[in-house]
Amino acid sequence: MLVHPSSIDLSTRTLRFLAGQLTARRRDIGTRWRRLPVARQALLALAHPRCGDTYAQLAAGFGIGIATVYRYIREAIEVLAALAPTLTEAMKTIRTQALVILDGTLLPIDRIAADTPYYSGKHKRHGMNVQVLTDPFGRLLWASPALPGSTHDLTAARQHGIIDALAAAGLNCWADKAYQGAGRPVRVPFRGRHLKQWKRRHNTTHAKIRCVGEQAMATLKGWRLLRKLRCSTNRITNIVKAVLVLHHASA
Repeated sequence: MLVHPSSIDLSTRTLRFLAGQLTARRRDIGTRWRRLPVARQALLALAHPRCGDTYAQLAAGFGIGIATVYRYIREAIEVLAALAPTLTEAMKTIRTQALVILDGTLLPIDRIAADTPYYSGKHKRHGMNVQVLTDPFGRLLWASPALPGSTHDLTAARQHGIIDALAAAGLNCWADKAYQGAGRPVRVPFRGRHLKQWKRRHNTTHAKIRCVGEQAMATLKGWRLLRKLRCSTNRITNIVKAVLVLHHASA
């Protein structure tokens, strides 16, 4: 296999952050020796989600076995996921915002037609549903655990307790038509084809505010691993949490 140098569009600050967490992890479990020093493991663990490199590609590039690559990446993801804020913790930051934007996204997975729970009728593909909260400037604040793609956005928001948390905090929240019926804390556009002029104006203003949230979706999809996940669905929640922590560490 040919090997060539490449680059990762992340700052050294992100690398140092992950290396620090992995150093603490090795100290806690009493690791004495490994094939890669901690900085190289951190670089390996960043290359996988950011660039979407496969285990085989990374094994060849770093001169280690595929099984070792798997262990190193899984360890890094678990360490990062443990640092991700819960919804309760995130609400402390969200309360300082003038408003919050709620949206859902589908993370594509490699499942076959028989896996009905993971098939999204809206997107016409298999995936995992993730709910995202962003600030008025489109900055990613919190991402939910992943649910099967067939889960409706409103159902997912209720299941994660997002609607109740927003109501308790008294926050103004903007969302799309998928959240119709969420209740007072969530503002959605009017539905229908023949709307009165004032309703159309309302929808236009609403769309201008809500579209900023698409920047957070672009932030998630900037991690190429999330564009097509080929791992077990049980690991996707930890991957999303790890990406959220890395995003905040590099901000």
